[in-house]
Amino acid sequence: MNKTAFITGATSGIGMATAKLFASHRISLVLCGRRQANLDSLVKELSAHTKVHSLTFDVRDREAVAAAVKSLPKEFATIDILVNNAGNAHGLDPIQTGDLADWDAMIDINVKGLLYVSRAILPGMVAKRSGHIINIGSTAGKEVYPNGNVYCASKHAVDAINQGMRIDLNEYGIRVGAVNPGLVETAFSEVRFKGDEQRAEKVYQGFKALQAEDIADIIYFVVTRPYHVNIADLVVMPTAQASSTIVKKQL
Repeated sequence: MNKTAFITGATSGIGMATAKLFASHRISLVLCGRRQANLDSLVKELSAHTKVHSLTFDVRDREAVAAAVKSLPKEFATIDILVNNAGNAHGLDPIQTGDLADWDAMIDINVKGLLYVSRAILPGMVAKRSGHIINIGSTAGKEVYPNGNVYCASKHAVDAINQGMRIDLNEYGIRVGAVNPGLVETAFSEVRFKGDEQRAEKVYQGFKALQAEDIADIIYFVVTRPYHVNIADLVVMPTAQASSTIVKKQL
């Protein structure tokens, strides 16, 4: 597949799994993240399979985002696939006692970061009148659950942005779609609970959660459909999960 993919949040979880799967199919990669050592390790590993370039920046910093994209070498400058994967949940508090720093982090990363990266990449796609954007949302963007308030709001925003992108970019032939996972066993809960590993582990106990590789498989399926096919909005949950609050656990 003679394409170049730009993946944010590539140093762990779904982003890393997607990078590895894309590399196995010889898709050229621009891998983005904040942790230089992790990026360097991933580039070294995947360069055995495909062309790889890394960019170190924080999606919350719009100037850094623009500068990073502008710095791409010519062989990586034409982006065919953008995977807006960077995102986080911070805290699980009722709204009346919510941590303002947590709110800022979720809105800045999940919403503004996605917009900054998309804004930097889109002019190139518009100019060539082709491209594919995959926005990684969440079932939290489809329903609100107790104490999810601002995180759910940020993912509802991703859902709206995904729809708006598809409308605005329609005339340019650019495919836009969202993949919205339910419970995926990654570092997500560890980040949400501020490094409390025991509390994070309990989230995934008693049932088989989705794995990062499951979502990577779906992303690869989405980007390899014939160009006249656009998977606009996809929700995926583990079999044990019926909604954000209903999970069949066998403890």
